[in-house]
Amino acid sequence: MKFRLPLTALMLGAALVAAPAIAKDKDKKDEVAATPTPPAPLPTVIDTDVTHDPQDVLLLDLSDGGRVAIRLMPKWAPHHVERIKTLTERGFYNGLIFHRVIDGFMAQTGDPTGTGQSGSDLPDLQSEFNSMPHLRGTVSMARTNDPNSANSQFFIVFYPRFALDRKYTVFGRVIGGMQYVDAIQRGEPPENPTKIVQASLASDNKPAPAAPVAPAAPALKAPSVSDLNNSKSN
Repeated sequence: MKFRLPLTALMLGAALVAAPAIAKDKDKKDEVAATPTPPAPLPTVIDTDVTHDPQDVLLLDLSDGGRVAIRLMPKWAPHHVERIKTLTERGFYNGLIFHRVIDGFMAQTGDPTGTGQSGSDLPDLQSEFNSMPHLRGTVSMARTNDPNSANSQFFIVFYPRFALDRKYTVFGRVIGGMQYVDAIQRGEPPENPTKIVQASLASDNKPAPAAPVAPAAPALKAPSVSDLNNSKSN
């Protein structure tokens, strides 16, 4: 005689066999969900064409007549880039000097008092330290010993300074006019500091201010016969 299990018993057995497998699959899914997704690598290619994404190009017209173009990189430091753009649109940087310029190191600006002790009326920023190196032309945010104290001051690096990496927030790179950065007057502060005459975004299409005209030398008056006759010789 053959024994036949009822259909319900067969179904129950199959469910019992499948249960451990389902539980294992669930554990694996939970494991995957709990594993943090590594951050996407930051872009390292800098677009040097000012006409591309001009809303992310900062233009500094300096008092020596030169224009410096800086590519802002929101993917590196979104909040710092937003701060720079906000202050630029306000006209905050117009007329400010480069108050701390160290030969072979960097040129720093962004303090309305010109002392390095002040900033804007906006709150300080949380740090956005990233993996971007401080190469020649790198633009980074200045701060105090507090990592979360960046506000309005920034600096442009003359030469690579890798000791600053991951300690200061890098938010851009010079893409034009680096020769004018090199010519910024040195000093802390300089005797005759270089000024930012105008800061603007390329998307604003603001023309560069006219370069200052050097005062003309006074015209020399030709001596008259009387002057010559009255001159004394040694």
